Amino acid sequence: MSPSSASPSVVDPARLTSMDAYRGFVMFLMMAEVLRLSRVAKVIPDSAFWQFLGHHQSHVAWMGCSLHDLIQPSFSFLVGVALPFSLASRAAHGQSRVRMTSHAVWRALLLILLGVFLRSLGRHQTYWTFEDTLSQIGLGYVPLFLLGFRPVREQWAALGLILVGYWATFALYPLPGPDFDYGKVGESNTWPNLLSGFAAHWNKNSNAAWAFDTWFLNLFPREKAFGCNGGGYSTLNFIPTLGTMILGLIAGGVMRSERAPWAKVKWLVVAGVIGLAAGAVLSGLGICPAVKRIWTPSWVLFSGGWCFLLLAGFYVVIDLWGVRRWAFPLVVVGMNSIAAYCIAHLFEGFISSSLDTHLGTDLGRIFGPAYEPLIRGALVLFVMWGLLFWMYRRKIFLRI
Repeated sequence: MSPSSASPSVVDPARLTSMDAYRGFVMFLMMAEVLRLSRVAKVIPDSAFWQFLGHHQSHVAWMGCSLHDLIQPSFSFLVGVALPFSLASRAAHGQSRVRMTSHAVWRALLLILLGVFLRSLGRHQTYWTFEDTLSQIGLGYVPLFLLGFRPVREQWAALGLILVGYWATFALYPLPGPDFDYGKVGESNTWPNLLSGFAAHWNKNSNAAWAFDTWFLNLFPREKAFGCNGGGYSTLNFIPTLGTMILGLIAGGVMRSERAPWAKVKWLVVAGVIGLAAGAVLSGLGICPAVKRIWTPSWVLFSGGWCFLLLAGFYVVIDLWGVRRWAFPLVVVGMNSIAAYCIAHLFEGFISSSLDTHLGTDLGRIFGPAYEPLIRGALVLFVMWGLLFWMYRRKIFLRI
């Protein structure tokens, strides 16, 4: 952790405020899990308003998409968007290719291990698993970095190879037989989200990525043998996640290009619509279901489409129209995204118990017991943001 050499109140001409605001929006959605909107929705089942909010603060069970499902794709996408700006800045400061590459390798390793550390909280020994967002980004970061020096046509080619190759890996893996017991891998055989026909190649904990993890993760010391991930997530998700980061890399190249500002917007919007349509069609036809938990190629395209559109929206409002004041709370979070990620995972319990100690446990019930999780969460969220604001004012930014 080191202080920034430039005042955060002065916008770097090579830095787009819209990128920081978009990243801050994504991290805020993650931090806002403490609001427990789904718990409020459960105790007010007749309210369409709370059901809507509860749905969009929860991950879908398998196929489909909620706002909450766009957090990880957006964070990964923005890693790619930022890379062309970072490479240009480092080159301008005279860094050699060798030095930049060694830093990329070091950064990737730290991200992988930080993700493992966070997943190990509360366990008796290191929990070697690699589905955490930071670990996933770390596993794909070095290839992304190397692609940052290549022509855009090679970046597109790499994306195509990843999507087609990963699709084929699942499609060629044998389907689970009629006697396959999903009860042994975290679900029942009557789970309503099980797919049939060709789409069954992408069923939960019976696919190629699951098979890989039952071998790979058991190479590490464990309290008990790994059999499945309860959410269906897998280590190999990092491969299509790299595809999402490549989409961001290409978008970042567009944002740094000499195109006219509104031409950039047009490119992002067209790419977004194409991505949404392609992902939806592939999923709808059963060729490749859009499943975030195993990051299917159609999910790369569908979620990537949303990322293009969100980036375009933030860019238009903040950098083209100059309407920035509203985004300041998001920029505070976005400029310290690693710190925000760690604070959300490490400090929630401490902050909550401290609030109980000093403010009492009745404050959360001020609007009735149904809203207690929301009020308590709002107080915790305010303290989290306050910590990030304190760091922002003192120019302390956690960098890896």
